[in-house]
Amino acid sequence: MDEAWVINQVRTGKTDVFGEIVEEYQAAIFRHVLRMTADREVAHDLTQDTFLKAYQSILKTDSELSLKAWLYRIATNDALKYHRRRRLLTFVPFRGTEKLPATQATPNTDEKIAIEDALLHVPPERRVCLALHFVEGLRYREIAEILGVNEDAVRKRVAKGREEFRKAYDSRAGGDTS
Repeated sequence: MDEAWVINQVRTGKTDVFGEIVEEYQAAIFRHVLRMTADREVAHDLTQDTFLKAYQSILKTDSELSLKAWLYRIATNDALKYHRRRRLLTFVPFRGTEKLPATQATPNTDEKIAIEDALLHVPPERRVCLALHFVEGLRYREIAEILGVNEDAVRKRVAKGREEFRKAYDSRAGGDTS
């Protein structure tokens, strides 16, 4: 999809073209929000809100907009607001909601529990960076745009979050924490 063309079409009044944006990014945004909220119903609502906000705001955006980063920023901010309101931070394991290749086995229940538990020991600002980088495959620059921080901050959050995750996972699994 040519993002610039789609944005230009929407700006010139062809708002039905916005459906292409939804089709392109809806599943990825939903998975991201689901990982942040651990609630399918909330994830559906926040995903819908993300695209509604994007539709309402697209005319006010910069012409050099990175659509993907902008949508992730909206979704991330909405999910963080949801957590602030509920004062509840849970996280779905990195593996389990995305489609796995037929040749790759689904992690067993004990592994899923260990991953969830380890992730709960990583502070939310680092957990978001881990999910966006390792699960969604975004580059540090894109994550920085989404979160409104600089690229070095993202790099540090990913490194520190990875270290915290490993220690928590190793200690839960009875492994070496060094």
